[in-house]
Amino acid sequence: MKYPLTLKVNGETYRLEVKPHRSLLEVLRDELDLTGTNDGCRTGNCGACTVLLDGAPIPSCLMLALDAEGHEITTIEALSAGGELHPLQRAFVQRGAIQCGYCTPGMILSAYALLRENPHPTEAEVRRALVGNLCRCTGYVKIIEAVLAAAEEMASAEVGSR
Repeated sequence: MKYPLTLKVNGETYRLEVKPHRSLLEVLRDELDLTGTNDGCRTGNCGACTVLLDGAPIPSCLMLALDAEGHEITTIEALSAGGELHPLQRAFVQRGAIQCGYCTPGMILSAYALLRENPHPTEAEVRRALVGNLCRCTGYVKIIEAVLAAAEEMASAEVGSR
């Protein structure tokens, strides 16, 4: 049996019907074709499926899609605009923080949530914000450097726009 579901994802409203056991991850990838959210462990341990739920990072593999109704969901697809990468995305590319790229969307969304709350984080704060995201390729040094560089770029851009 399927149930009606209205999801607000990346500012767009979707109306669909889903089986009650389907995770938010499955619906995002399979029903909405938002494949930037990666399917890793399905146990909430790796962070590859991280999305923002009302601005906070969550593992989408652990949330039932039906429980996401009434919430604002943000996926990696929402960060770039008009063909331009978000400063976080750009910093990851420029600093070589995207080796295989599998963890990258979750890392970037977790970092994005941090920078919205704290535009000038310390290295320790970046590490703490990324604790739920595993990377098996980079060793985290380049990822942390990328987040700190993006924070600096975003702060400079904000000062310049005033």
